Amino acid sequence: MDGKLVDFADAHVHVLSHSLHYGIAVFEGIRAYPTARGSAIFRLEDHVRRLVSSARIYQMPCPYTEPEISQAIIETQAANEVVPAYLRPILYRGEPALGVKNQKGKVSLAIGSIPARKYLGANSDSGVRAKISPFRKPRSDAIPSFAKAAGNYLNSYLAGVDAAQDGYEEAVLLDQEGFIAEGTGENIFLVRDGRLYTPGLEADILLGVTRESVKQIATDLGFPVIEKPLSVNELLTADEVFFSGTYAEIAPVREIGHTQVGTRCPGAITRQIMDVFYRTVKGEEPKYASWLTPVPTVPAPVPRAGRR
Repeated sequence: MDGKLVDFADAHVHVLSHSLHYGIAVFEGIRAYPTARGSAIFRLEDHVRRLVSSARIYQMPCPYTEPEISQAIIETQAANEVVPAYLRPILYRGEPALGVKNQKGKVSLAIGSIPARKYLGANSDSGVRAKISPFRKPRSDAIPSFAKAAGNYLNSYLAGVDAAQDGYEEAVLLDQEGFIAEGTGENIFLVRDGRLYTPGLEADILLGVTRESVKQIATDLGFPVIEKPLSVNELLTADEVFFSGTYAEIAPVREIGHTQVGTRCPGAITRQIMDVFYRTVKGEEPKYASWLTPVPTVPAPVPRAGRR
């Protein structure tokens, strides 16, 4: 927290903090994976760049440079014996400061490291069930979709809770025009006739880091990637569908509502992309080695003379 390692139980923020009351905070979700050379953080620089960009959109002066934030994330991960890990850097105003337009509070940075899990369920690699949500994605001229901000996720919360109450693992949100947007915390891809399709900027989506990774992997495998408005009909008749996101990783979709997707799950193309992705995060794909930032091992403290 602001440059100091703090025990998990002592990481406190004031109950009257501005960010708690108004949702003005920006954050990232980042994964660290075990590799043959130790743990490594996936696409660290890309995540930090988006964090700082999100802060700019919400008029939050960032007190640290991107390299400083990256180094702090590395040090936090190194200090915790957690692999695989989910890392959560967040910029927020933690001091007491009520008033919607109040910008006087200090902007702080906190970074947490927790054990990573399968976000959409332990069996998500074999396919999840999703429903089309009654809650639509807001337009970017109302809530900026480029920013990964705390308050933005109220919409995702409503869609996710609605889906869970109906027995689904995830929801698909539509944009204000009725086209496919994204999941509650993931981007979405459709496969049809050997091509990948995904919503573009017109759908008011968050530009996912894993989304960019999937686009690159698919292109390198020889599968064209097309960004365009996608209708519900295109979703329901796709050969394959999958979500992508840092926490969800790559999660194939086996059903949309009561409609089965394709003939098997994961589909052949989804499986190829998943295989390359999981080899990449384990450090087994030299082509994408630059996407991994190694985490140094913290040496054990040396006992002082006379200590027992």
